[in-house]
Amino acid sequence: MSSRTFPKKQGQTQASSGFEFLKGVGQVAGGTLLSITMLSSSIVAGGLVGLAISFRNLPDVRQLRNYFPSETSYIYDIKGRLLASLHGEANREVVPLNRISPALKRAVLASEDSDFYYHHGINPKGVGRAVVTNWTSGGVREGASTVTMQLVKNLFLSHKRAFTRKIAEAVLAIRLEQILEKNDILEMYLNQVYWGHNNYGVQTAARSYFNKSAENLTLGESAMMAGLIQAPEQYSPFVSMKRAKQKQKEVLGRMRLLNWISQQEYEQALKEKIKLGKIKSFQGSALPYITNAVSSELTKKFGRDALIKGGMRIQTTIDTKFQQMAEKTVSQWHYRLLRKGLYKNQIALVAVDPRTHFVKALVGGVNSKTSEFNRATQALRQPGSSFKPFVYYTAFATGKYTPKTKVYDTPVRYRDGSGWYYPKNYDGSFGGAMTIRTALSLSRNIPVIKLGKAVGMNKVVEVCRTLGIMSPMQPVTSLPLGAIEVTPLEMAGAYATLANYGWQSPTTIIVRVTDSSGNVILDNSPKPQLVLDSWAAAATINTMRSVIDGGTGKNAAIGRPAAGKTGTTSSEKDIWFVGTTPELTTAVWVGRDDNRTLSRGATGGGMVAPIWRSFMLQALKGVPKTSFKPPSKFRRPKPKAE
Repeated sequence: MSSRTFPKKQGQTQASSGFEFLKGVGQVAGGTLLSITMLSSSIVAGGLVGLAISFRNLPDVRQLRNYFPSETSYIYDIKGRLLASLHGEANREVVPLNRISPALKRAVLASEDSDFYYHHGINPKGVGRAVVTNWTSGGVREGASTVTMQLVKNLFLSHKRAFTRKIAEAVLAIRLEQILEKNDILEMYLNQVYWGHNNYGVQTAARSYFNKSAENLTLGESAMMAGLIQAPEQYSPFVSMKRAKQKQKEVLGRMRLLNWISQQEYEQALKEKIKLGKIKSFQGSALPYITNAVSSELTKKFGRDALIKGGMRIQTTIDTKFQQMAEKTVSQWHYRLLRKGLYKNQIALVAVDPRTHFVKALVGGVNSKTSEFNRATQALRQPGSSFKPFVYYTAFATGKYTPKTKVYDTPVRYRDGSGWYYPKNYDGSFGGAMTIRTALSLSRNIPVIKLGKAVGMNKVVEVCRTLGIMSPMQPVTSLPLGAIEVTPLEMAGAYATLANYGWQSPTTIIVRVTDSSGNVILDNSPKPQLVLDSWAAAATINTMRSVIDGGTGKNAAIGRPAAGKTGTTSSEKDIWFVGTTPELTTAVWVGRDDNRTLSRGATGGGMVAPIWRSFMLQALKGVPKTSFKPPSKFRRPKPKAE
């Protein structure tokens, strides 16, 4: 935009000056007063120029050359649907001047500073008018603020009415006009000014009031928005459409008087039907578990201020409809488990694409409206036997074991601290000699502990770290039985790496983050690295298929190749099922927030595997069936010498 947008000065002088004078002086008239006004204008204008030299302690306006206002950040799903906006006090989206409706620019200047393109920061006519008005009223009743003065007031000064503040405004305005172009000042003003209902800047205001971008505002909408600046909540159409229309008429009348619009445009704008949007500041998130997890991750990486003031554009890995399906599944099973006696149960579910490690669904509880605590990412709970595949992978990776290797489910004891540790199976029995495949499918405890001891618990811990499990763990004898605390997100990510035969990208809920100008701040595009032995990973998955095909996880069968593992902790406090297909890995946890027993006899195979099955059937509907690669497709590692 340039000064050519508006009529030439010569064509508007008489009407404009008359209007300004009558508006400022009101009831006072007479030639003498007019002379006083003109004289006062000259004296004040000249005096302010002198004051500009002497005001050494005012802020340095040169810093505005590199000024970036706080700007709202937005979180989107993978298809571009808005999930949430994040901001502090100022809800703002900055837009360049050429993306603001010309009608809005004219309406604002007509209402606030019609001589903007002709003065140098202060308007002598406005100053004179304010002097007369304040003199006759005996106090500060009217300002003489130009757009430039309003801008420096908003950025640097308090809003308290005082003569000294008005002088400071004028001084700073003169300085600012010396270093910035007019269009830069107007752009900054339109993006800075408060429009009501926590909307700062034209873009968020336009989206809130009229549900459209600032560049698409009509003349009628523009005039209504321009009328908000002096008293936003008072003239808000959300508060009173009648008052908003009255103010709109004043702005349109001013534009007509300046000859900036025609009579026909004036009448059409008044007749225009205004379709309101809705107040959007501080609206709740569409998917709280997702947006809270995103906010937490970005706050750790960039800091809280950068998130709520930095104007980030955040694309998540989540499809809204897929997430809503997952949340509905969890809610439905919550009530089913209640009917089965699992009172106060909470459920967490995490689904990850093993090919990309993108999180596809993340449900942190049965109802985000009653509790936004995210059990999928924040709750550390014991995984029970769902931890066992990590031990078996560690054994396979040594090259000394295969799924057919025999292990012994026989009594054993270990020195543990000051006493002896006697591991037991869930049913208290012993099965004797059996293959690793059988031991895992039936979830026998003693064989996996013996195997963990044989390969070294420290090695098991090392494998878990490689898989992305960063929760605290110690290489104790009971580690293979899940004697640690993990999150469902960690379990899903670890199983996804096994399902992808050892290829891993960091498990993430964020695809990409850019600033408001489109510059990439964070890029989480998959960059897979081979972190496990592929044969050992494939052997582990192959062995876990037996869990679903006829073992403790048979309730998870979905009619396509799948591998998984049940998990049940002592006293039935935490029950799990974690499983995968080649396309999707899902971890489901059920427990209570008070960490008390769910119900005697509650198991991962009986209670959680059906939840996993229900979700996976919906998630994979229409997805062609694919098979896991057998271990023979990879080279078995050679046993290492002791």
